Amino acid sequence: MAIAMEIYEKIRYYREHTDFSQRNVAKILGISRNTVKKYWEGRTVPWERKPGSGRKNDIITDDVKAFIMKCLDSDQKAPRKQQHTAHKIYTRLVAECGFDGCEASVRRTVAELKGKVSNVFVPLSYDPAEAVQVDWGEATVILGGIRQKIQIWCMRECHSGDIFVSAFYRQNEESFLEGIVKGLEHFGGTPQKIIFDNARVAVKEGFGCHAKATDKYLSLSAHYSFKPVFCNPAQGHEKGLVEGLVGLVRRNFFVPVPNISTIDELNEKLLEYCAVYRNHKIPGKDLTVGEMAENCKDHWIPLPPYRYDTSNTLQIKADDFSLVRFDHNKYAVPYQYSSKMITVKGSGNQVIMLFRGKIIAKYDRDYRHNQTHYRLEHYIGLIEKRPRSVYNAAPIKKTVPTELYQFLMKLSSPKEIVKVLRLYLDIGNAVLKHLPYADSYNTLYAGVIGSPVRKIQIESSIGIVPPDLKRYDSLLKGGDAV
Repeated sequence: MAIAMEIYEKIRYYREHTDFSQRNVAKILGISRNTVKKYWEGRTVPWERKPGSGRKNDIITDDVKAFIMKCLDSDQKAPRKQQHTAHKIYTRLVAECGFDGCEASVRRTVAELKGKVSNVFVPLSYDPAEAVQVDWGEATVILGGIRQKIQIWCMRECHSGDIFVSAFYRQNEESFLEGIVKGLEHFGGTPQKIIFDNARVAVKEGFGCHAKATDKYLSLSAHYSFKPVFCNPAQGHEKGLVEGLVGLVRRNFFVPVPNISTIDELNEKLLEYCAVYRNHKIPGKDLTVGEMAENCKDHWIPLPPYRYDTSNTLQIKADDFSLVRFDHNKYAVPYQYSSKMITVKGSGNQVIMLFRGKIIAKYDRDYRHNQTHYRLEHYIGLIEKRPRSVYNAAPIKKTVPTELYQFLMKLSSPKEIVKVLRLYLDIGNAVLKHLPYADSYNTLYAGVIGSPVRKIQIESSIGIVPPDLKRYDSLLKGGDAV
């Protein structure tokens, strides 16, 4: 990358949070003023961080912490004088878990855990646009006629209670980052900090105040100039506002179980729900959610001109069958791009194929394994050149309706089958209602355009008038040339 991510973060911080000039920032950071100018407005971003920073992981891992918690929990039923000391926990860690850290780190962790007071919480108050809490939830929907579970991405502004909710197929890094960007665009700006738990999509090591963000989350926070804050493990009250939002949405929007065609349709309805929620008045507040959200508008950090690319982007070569393999599945591209390098962008719910910056195919992302997704329009030109392939072509078998495929197999000519496929691509499933009244492409086409073929009556006998050859005989007798 052009500069270190820490430098980029500081440049953006000084731009949005201070009155320092570019010259002053360049002196503070010890870098060129041209470098500060380049990244000052957020129009240019450094390349993604290279995987692996070379830094050693924290010795107190989640497994170590879980072992310590198990020891402390067992002390609840043990006699007071027979409970674990920090030294005893350390020796057990060394003997049972192969722990190679120092005893002091274990002592600090034990002291922190023992010092917690359960079920007593401090009331919190937030300034406008100071913080946004985020979290995942789960709900059941009927999607395309199939009952399935989907993931709910929830964001809540802590001062006004304003909400953003979106649906994804999976809780992966692409969905996590995309959810944040869409939420910030919905709110109209960036808060000072975003509060989340220690999920793997956001944390690469550590937990709580010791957590270290993943490379992509760190670059996202630097670009949008917010501070990522992580909760302590199993402490949901530290982001209680969004925890309550997950239950609120599940009990209200998802009851009864929504029956929708696509996940895009579901997200449109969720946005409508978010807009309606702005008319709600939270108990103990004088203003509605929408009125308090209006008060936050002047406090948001402005969104940078460059929209962060949250997708998982790869360069993949299409095979000889015009298929591109991405995330355990294959997706078809137009046959003209066979054996070419394709840019694949996998977002939370979509897979987009590009060639030299031009979109050539777009699919709903499939999280199953070993699935192949064809598009008939990607192969129809090739099938026209090789019409005899129609009887066994996978793009035909896997994409056309059963009743149309049965009709195609009754036709005698491969070229006639190709014509019917072209007609199907032009008008879609509207062609199906004409199949019972057709026995060829011509009758099917006539039914589609509204001009049924008329049967012509043919006479059973045809009269033949013999020619008169006497004229030629007379000419020959007279000696004239014929």
